[in-house]
Amino acid sequence: MFVPDFYREPDGSWMVDLIRGNPLALAVTNGSPEDGPFATHLPVIFDPETSGDWSGELPGATLLGHMNRANPHWAALETGSVLLLTFTGPHSYVSPTVYEKTPAAPTWNFTAVHVRGVVEKISSIEETLGVVQSTVRAFEGAFGNGWDMTESLGYFRKIVPAVGAFRFTVTGAEGMFKLSQEQPAEVRGRVRESFGQSACTYKRETAELMSRLP
Repeated sequence: MFVPDFYREPDGSWMVDLIRGNPLALAVTNGSPEDGPFATHLPVIFDPETSGDWSGELPGATLLGHMNRANPHWAALETGSVLLLTFTGPHSYVSPTVYEKTPAAPTWNFTAVHVRGVVEKISSIEETLGVVQSTVRAFEGAFGNGWDMTESLGYFRKIVPAVGAFRFTVTGAEGMFKLSQEQPAEVRGRVRESFGQSACTYKRETAELMSRLP
């Protein structure tokens, strides 16, 4: 991912926070010349056993993901192969009307993280079940209502043979936090204020990130 210097995150924790807050990743591998690239949307969490409280720089962290074993992407994955995970955070269109100056051009403020790493496919049913349970715990805690999975574990065991789980060791990461940094401070302030007053959740979340810029 091409990231101009002024759109880089102030520190690595921004990328960790974006992944935690926007955990639906797009997993991409090259595939064969005949099949072309594979791309699958899937939920990803930090491995609670090794990287649960991870902060700072991403390389070295371990993530957990899973997909349907019937997906051809699963068959194409091999332990030791390289995978790209992309995450999209808050984003929104910026109208030149907000700038209060001319000439001007519209743009799109957005945040994204691309993570490269090495895959370890999980073959054990029990370990796969553990990945599913860890994913439920993480997402119920962050986005749910504290649902107790205990009474559904029998159902989980019935469906988990169809689940392909994997570990992902991060080897590199790039973040793009395009938040009007190229604009003068007064213009950036007007964009932030406009977004912060919007009824659009994306705009308000983008404004919150803009307010954290140095």
